[in-house]
Amino acid sequence: MARIIATEKIRECTKRVVGTFGYMSPEYVMHGQFSQKSGVFSFGVMVLEIISGKKNSCFFESDRIHHLLSNAWNQWRDESPFQLLDPILIESYCPNEVEKCIQIGLLCVQEDPDDRPTMGTIISYLNNPSIEMPFPLEPAFFMQGRKRRYSFSSTTTLNKMSTTKFFP
Repeated sequence: MARIIATEKIRECTKRVVGTFGYMSPEYVMHGQFSQKSGVFSFGVMVLEIISGKKNSCFFESDRIHHLLSNAWNQWRDESPFQLLDPILIESYCPNEVEKCIQIGLLCVQEDPDDRPTMGTIISYLNNPSIEMPFPLEPAFFMQGRKRRYSFSSTTTLNKMSTTKFFP
């Protein structure tokens, strides 16, 4: 992707979609279209992961299935963004900075690439506290929390497995 975008094209299309699900923009996953705003989407996902301490995947909470982007949006919409905060950060965070990062993360994961800020705009948001940021819309891949439909019986066992990574 970087090579094609670096050649001064604004947008490009591919028939072969590769990447890590959860970080790929919706226009790339669904239509093979990518642009500089595709990277902005990935950046937003990473910001929300850092703030929450959770991966961008489904997780269980209070017997419901949640998704990071949906959870972040729900907390923001309900005016309780600090519920998203990783418990490790509770003792040492600056509320204004965390709220700004959550808002930036949500702006970056908008479904329409035109609604996402550019990286230059994000830098301006971070460097200038007086800039008023737009209110984020519902993010791409929004999923309502669903109840679990399965349970584990007492006869269920978990396979324990370890992996070893070798580095050169």
